[in-house]
Amino acid sequence: MSVIGTGYLGATHAICMAVMGYDVIGVDVDPKKVQKLNDGEVPFFEPGLPELLTKALESGRLRFTTDFAEAGEFGDVHFLCVGTPQQQGSEAADLRYVDSAVESLAPHLRRRALVAGKSTVPVGTAARLAALIHELAPAGEKVELAWNPEFLREGFAVDDTMKPDRMVFGVTSEWAEQMLRAAFAPVLAQGVPVKVTDLQTAELVKVAANSFLATKISYINAMAEVCEATGADVHDLAEALAYDERIGGKFLRPGLGFGGGCLPKDIRAFAHRAEELGVGQAVGFLREIDGINRRRRARTVDLVVELCDGDVQGKRIAALGAAFKPNSDDIRDAPALDVAATLSRMGADVVVFDPAAMENARRVHPELSYGDNAIDAAHNADVVVLLTEWTEFRELEPAAMTAVTAQNKIVDGRHALDPAKWRSAGWEYRALGRP
Repeated sequence: MSVIGTGYLGATHAICMAVMGYDVIGVDVDPKKVQKLNDGEVPFFEPGLPELLTKALESGRLRFTTDFAEAGEFGDVHFLCVGTPQQQGSEAADLRYVDSAVESLAPHLRRRALVAGKSTVPVGTAARLAALIHELAPAGEKVELAWNPEFLREGFAVDDTMKPDRMVFGVTSEWAEQMLRAAFAPVLAQGVPVKVTDLQTAELVKVAANSFLATKISYINAMAEVCEATGADVHDLAEALAYDERIGGKFLRPGLGFGGGCLPKDIRAFAHRAEELGVGQAVGFLREIDGINRRRRARTVDLVVELCDGDVQGKRIAALGAAFKPNSDDIRDAPALDVAATLSRMGADVVVFDPAAMENARRVHPELSYGDNAIDAAHNADVVVLLTEWTEFRELEPAAMTAVTAQNKIVDGRHALDPAKWRSAGWEYRALGRP
């Protein structure tokens, strides 16, 4: 098989499939990325993946190239794993990279093969790409297109690839389904459930899932706004709701909200596509979901300002976290960096530390200062603000921070700390939606 695109999704997929016993070529237009992967270096942070890359390369079943002709001749199944970022100046998905990948691969498909899309795309894209492949491929309609959406969680991508909670096969023929079943035989042998459906339903599954998760996150954060107005405690409220098995506790944790390269851009692209299809009202609530999520960042900044007596000008702020979530170095649409950058623009002296995302953060926000660790970042801080819930931040001892800070004030943007513990140690503790 070939894997087109070796970003987060593609590299993970290529490596894991090779480890499971398949012969895999990873293809990318970036020679530097290809060279790094061939040298055994994963170009992003993902626990467990570097070790698997080494294993796959040593097995001889995995190699990376920039040559689409080589991939076209080699593969029986070609997985499309390129990114679909948000268009600049629009909420629509940018499909240039998907189109380019198909246009580069299809002319080299000279025998029967399956192209399986894994990228998150607006519904209707698969049908358009199928027509493009039939037009450009020498094998014509012998090349079929399927859609096989991914459901990776950053920080858990290896497990989610090797043993996902479900697989979705969007196909137009029994042959395409059997090809996908063969491509995922070790996964399916573990009893992973499969939903076989049409192309358009398969395209919708990922954006529908992300929209639901975003709604659940923003729901509890909306309740946090009500709690702030009434003196109620959103943390206790969330725990009480979680006992209801119809609701459950997952993704019902209040705080700074969601970010990253999936949820924000996916819900915006979904709403945009629905409007194009004339059913925008059906998902109009996603606009409010996005608005609630954005407001959490502003409210976190407000809490820091309140602890600085209304003015952060010249105040030193320790920002713990830069990645959009722990166990990741991904800073795309990261709430943590958004808060840090906003405080810096307001005149604060912001010092950031993140266990994995420092290099990425420095590249995008060179105006911020950076510490060597959490204690270093907190040196002489007027306020500490926890923005990404890394385990090492959760386990910080108040006494260790007291020894270095100028004032004992903390904003827990992720509800990751024990308020009683910090308050009993003499800290002024604030969190969104908590009295």
